[in-house]
Amino acid sequence: MSKTDTKLSKRRLRSSYLTTIVSISLVLFMLGLMGLLILNAKKLSNHVKENVGFSVILKNDVKEVDMIRLQKNLDASDFVKSTEFITKEKAAQNLQKDLGEDFIGFLGYNPLLSSIDIKLNANYANNDSLSIIEKKLRIYPQVKEVFYQKNLINLINENINRISLIIMLFSILLLFISVALINNTIRLTIYSKRFLINTMQLVGATRCFIRGPFLGRSIVHGIVSAIIAMSILSALIYFVQQELSGLMLFQQVDIIAILFFSVMLLGIIIAMVSTFIAVNKYLRIKTDDLYY
Repeated sequence: MSKTDTKLSKRRLRSSYLTTIVSISLVLFMLGLMGLLILNAKKLSNHVKENVGFSVILKNDVKEVDMIRLQKNLDASDFVKSTEFITKEKAAQNLQKDLGEDFIGFLGYNPLLSSIDIKLNANYANNDSLSIIEKKLRIYPQVKEVFYQKNLINLINENINRISLIIMLFSILLLFISVALINNTIRLTIYSKRFLINTMQLVGATRCFIRGPFLGRSIVHGIVSAIIAMSILSALIYFVQQELSGLMLFQQVDIIAILFFSVMLLGIIIAMVSTFIAVNKYLRIKTDDLYY
């Protein structure tokens, strides 16, 4: 073989390795992205549910001491995440901002009542729990009415369940597609070395000896691809955390560590299994069939 042919062969070899690494990296990035959504799905769901709340409307003649006592009792309840006392004056200010008009000047008095706004713990953000909570709250003599939007709570829970199911199904589909893409990429790389594998067999090399370098290289490719994918994911996580830190909840180190470990392990396993299957195919094939 001439020097030109040798250089061309090495260039093609490096190109095939680069193509394999880039392909695996992109696939692992997509899998990591879906994993990030799945790992944060529960926290995102809880974050949405905990922003659902209701208002406890107080009677007009309730003393301030009784209001404070009621709020403390609510804060100690299992279903309450947080409470906020809204005075008549503050309620009027909020309504004036929403309406854009001074309704007090038009009516001549403030018709609104003081209230306590309650944010629920995620486990209680459903209509069944709220019905039970409402009955308990109506027992308090200070309470005139309990107000919450049943349709909104139903809609939130239905949408969360629907989105969770869609993400799960899409993740399974993406996993199958990803494995198929990586497998095809590695098979093409091994295909270019089918004559080398056959030559090694002809000189008496065992199957384990032939497989060894290919599997070792696949592990390196899997690790390098995983590092590239994790780097892209880290940049994405940093960007999302800066823009949506209050919503996305990506600051948990344990979740990020689990995700990165899974990406690394998945990259190595998929690369090794695909390489093992591809090499075995050409170990079993007859010499005459190598040309087809």
